[in-house]
Amino acid sequence: MKIRKIGTNNDLHDGNNKKRNLYKIIFASIIILSTATFLGFKYFKKPPATICLDSDTKIYDEYKGAVVLIKHSYGYFAKIKGKEIQLTTEDAKEETVFGTGFFVDRDGKILTNSHVLQPWNSSNEEQEKTNTTIRNLGLKIASILTTDVSEEEYQSFIETNWKVASAYDESESEGDYEGEGESEETSQEPAGEEFVSSNDTQEDTTTVTTDIAAAIPVKEYVSKEDIEVYVKTVDIAVALHDSDDQWLSCEIEKISEDTNIDLGIVRLTDHKTPESVVNIINLDNAVDDDASLNPGQKAIMVGYPLGMDLAKTNSGIKVQLYDGKISKESDGNKIQYSITSTHGASGAPVFNECGQLIAVNFSGVDEVQGFNFGIVAKHIRTF
Repeated sequence: MKIRKIGTNNDLHDGNNKKRNLYKIIFASIIILSTATFLGFKYFKKPPATICLDSDTKIYDEYKGAVVLIKHSYGYFAKIKGKEIQLTTEDAKEETVFGTGFFVDRDGKILTNSHVLQPWNSSNEEQEKTNTTIRNLGLKIASILTTDVSEEEYQSFIETNWKVASAYDESESEGDYEGEGESEETSQEPAGEEFVSSNDTQEDTTTVTTDIAAAIPVKEYVSKEDIEVYVKTVDIAVALHDSDDQWLSCEIEKISEDTNIDLGIVRLTDHKTPESVVNIINLDNAVDDDASLNPGQKAIMVGYPLGMDLAKTNSGIKVQLYDGKISKESDGNKIQYSITSTHGASGAPVFNECGQLIAVNFSGVDEVQGFNFGIVAKHIRTF
């Protein structure tokens, strides 16, 4: 008698398939649950409660590393027939301004004022002054630069002959220049009869004058249309709190096109916020509702007024803290406060009593302290 074995090969194969399918279902369920949990956490989680730092010292300690001193050097340049040179004459000297900025991410981005990044456009008066200088520099170059000067000699030639061009004032510069600073002298004919030489024969003065003029070589000058003068950045860098006069190179990334919103962004050239900067200033925690900022509320600024004059100490560069109170309600763009401030503090962050960013300092009254203004934080996001 033959006995049939329980569990043939087909039975075993069916059992293995069932186990595999079960494992697949379990694995797929885990993936689905994990994804749902992640998405739910990301999109439906409640924002963390704002932690109030509740003292000036805590705010200073939290953000002193994120606030930087900005040094911006700029000068006048001329492009002559496509060749660019920097002008270094007495009336086109390179200038340096200081400002404040603060890190807003881990990719080296620093928020500041647009006028720190373009000081020549900081006001209508400054723009007019810059445009006048640009016009005069172009006319002076055209008055001395001849076409026989090579591109490599532009710089040295202009510097050497600049005193001749500088002899002109602005009223004279409106006309076309002739020659190397020479002006045509006007002469009056003598009154009465012209005296005749005792010699019987008189030399033909017309012929003599023509011969002299022919002997003088005629110089051709570079056209004003071939000369473009403008202002641009020579170098921009930042120094960190506690650094020993070490400057990190930057590049200008963005400047506000709205003249009422004085904001700009520079970025470290390596696109990396230093590890020594423990805390960046969190824009997600900024006060976007400027209507909630009322007169009498505390305002705290961390920055570099007077630039290196106050920042530099025997133990390195030090950022400073100044406080006051909100003086006036926001007008939608700016808010006024009684914080002590001056040149160099442009671009400094202004916090409320909990350490939330409420404004970016941008202007004040030079003659009297306590009347200073900041761009309200809500404009940072749209910028």
